[in-house]
Amino acid sequence: MKIQESAENYLETILVLRREKGAVRSIDVVQRMNFSKPSVSRAMSLLRQNGYVTMDKEGFLELTDRGLEIAERIYERHRLVTEWLIRLGVTPEVAEADACRIEHDISEETFVRLKEHIGRAAQE
Repeated sequence: MKIQESAENYLETILVLRREKGAVRSIDVVQRMNFSKPSVSRAMSLLRQNGYVTMDKEGFLELTDRGLEIAERIYERHRLVTEWLIRLGVTPEVAEADACRIEHDISEETFVRLKEHIGRAAQE
């Protein structure tokens, strides 16, 4: 289930906004990601066409089961990698930015091992 990094970022953003605000519209995504309205509109159209997002009559976005699965996977990676980098002494701002890049490229095998390692280190 490999999709483009940009689509993963949109799905993750919708997930985070949903948790923060309860309801999400495209304009919320525009503001959070600092993208243009036409760019976000196009992305939302593609995400709807590919079955990752739905939009109701009022313009509220919802993740489909497929979209939610991807968003949660990426968000878990983001949080874990950010935490790990901060523990290594990286500033939170840099850790956050680096995690955004790493979360998309790390293999599932490496992520699982990293998660196990961080869990063991936290218990020590």
